[in-house]
Amino acid sequence: MSKLLEGKSALVTGAGSGIGRATALAMAREGAWVACADLSLDNAKQTLKRMEAAGGQGVAIQVDVTDEDSVKAMVAATVDAFGGLDIAFNNAGIAGHQAGPSGLKLADVSLEQFNAVMAVNLTGVFLCLKHEVQEMRRRGAGAIVNTASIAGLLGLRTGNAYPASKHAVIGLTKTAAADHADEHIRVNAICPGYIETPMTEESRERHGNRIIARVPMSRFGEPEEIAEAVVFLCSDRASFVTGSAWTADGGYSAL
Repeated sequence: MSKLLEGKSALVTGAGSGIGRATALAMAREGAWVACADLSLDNAKQTLKRMEAAGGQGVAIQVDVTDEDSVKAMVAATVDAFGGLDIAFNNAGIAGHQAGPSGLKLADVSLEQFNAVMAVNLTGVFLCLKHEVQEMRRRGAGAIVNTASIAGLLGLRTGNAYPASKHAVIGLTKTAAADHADEHIRVNAICPGYIETPMTEESRERHGNRIIARVPMSRFGEPEEIAEAVVFLCSDRASFVTGSAWTADGGYSAL
């Protein structure tokens, strides 16, 4: 049986942990060559090591997605390694508590904290999209998935800039999909719920019982479950899917 991403060249940002790491490993398992990009080169190398141990192939790249020159260099390094770029998963992101104090109501959030979240979660996705699409044009096709969130579909009390950034990612996704459909480049967003990753650890520790009480499936999600959805969206089996925001949240947003 053929693999879903056989012979594809792939790029994953935020590949050093959580959903990014799980997706890089899943893409490699499905036959892709994967560039594992992360702000922490050590973490990216750890993902690459796991990938190679499982028989996959790839490279590790350090990137700051808020810096355009760094993003351009990341895409160029991917192309140098694999000869082109077919699929990308723009997953790098931060929560509000990673940029400043947690638990703040919106009126108490500093502009610096707000801007720090938007720089990674929104500007970073824009820069990655821009330079990935430019390269995919040369290939004549491509598929991109951006990490949004259920916080891009709902409000999130004391969520800081995070919900704003993720709502914007969905809008950016739909715009990019409409702009580049005639170039055979598909762009979709994945909207995870509460997943067991380092980024959600604080929320799970502080509000875990309340969160689980709202999830019809009565559990947190696993990074690998999001990875499988991303792999599908990047594959030819999703050939008519573009401009969508796929929810994977155990039913949280259904209530």
